[in-house]
Amino acid sequence: MPADRSARSARLLSGLLLGAGVAHFAAPRPFDAMVPRALPGSPRTWTHLSGLAELAVGAAVAHPRTRRTGALAAAGLFVAVLPANVQMARDWRTRPAPLRTAAVARLPLQVPLVLWALRVARS
Repeated sequence: MPADRSARSARLLSGLLLGAGVAHFAAPRPFDAMVPRALPGSPRTWTHLSGLAELAVGAAVAHPRTRRTGALAAAGLFVAVLPANVQMARDWRTRPAPLRTAAVARLPLQVPLVLWALRVARS
């Protein structure tokens, strides 16, 4: 991948992660609802912890010196949040069709996100 394209891809990935991290604090309720019930403690704690993780990883991806490590962490983070997406898909089975579709569509979207992060780590 050409240098300008790989830098742009890294900036986009960073922006996605930073935006998601901010959203965990600005509008935490939807994220609280996704926290798997098997996790101990308050869903809000998990929402804030995952938001902090996304902010930290997004910042790492943004800087060339930490980009590789940050992108590898992003790939791991995208895998780690899969149980929350599964929880959401299960919980939203009775919601209106557009919401149900959105919840189920999140599941396969994790694959391109992981691959994107790995591509950024390699470039």
